[in-house]
Amino acid sequence: MTDFQKYIQRYLDLIPSEKWIDEMKISGVKTLEFFNSLTPEHSEYAYAKGKWTLKELLQHLIDAERIFAYRALRFARKDKTKLPGWDEELYAKHYSKERNLKGLIDEFDVVRRSSVLFFGNLNAEQFAETGVANGNEISVETLGKLIVGHNIHHLNIINERYL
Repeated sequence: MTDFQKYIQRYLDLIPSEKWIDEMKISGVKTLEFFNSLTPEHSEYAYAKGKWTLKELLQHLIDAERIFAYRALRFARKDKTKLPGWDEELYAKHYSKERNLKGLIDEFDVVRRSSVLFFGNLNAEQFAETGVANGNEISVETLGKLIVGHNIHHLNIINERYL
């Protein structure tokens, strides 16, 4: 197993069932419930100096999901263009800090519903398609599962470090 496969597997291992599209819905609901329970002031909390605020973490979830879904779209449509990686820290530094919590929650909701619809309408052949992103081959199905596992990973971090 390559380092990349090990890195991905740590997220995939967090998905509680084989019905990962259902888990995508469930983790989305849990994420929305948590962030809807916050006050704007609480959303500015970071558990340590140099760590993301809860608001920044939500923006990260949105950014990651958009990127993973975009990659999946390209590969599902048999586009074999090699896609670059992305720097999550760079993205976190350059989102609009003035954004309000409600706007981020609404955006996450729309992005997640879009992902559920997209992945829910792919067939077996499309799920099996692969492409190269950040120098690593990955399947459409794995990208969908990565959205779920990545979300669960950050929900676990919230529970362990922010609460």
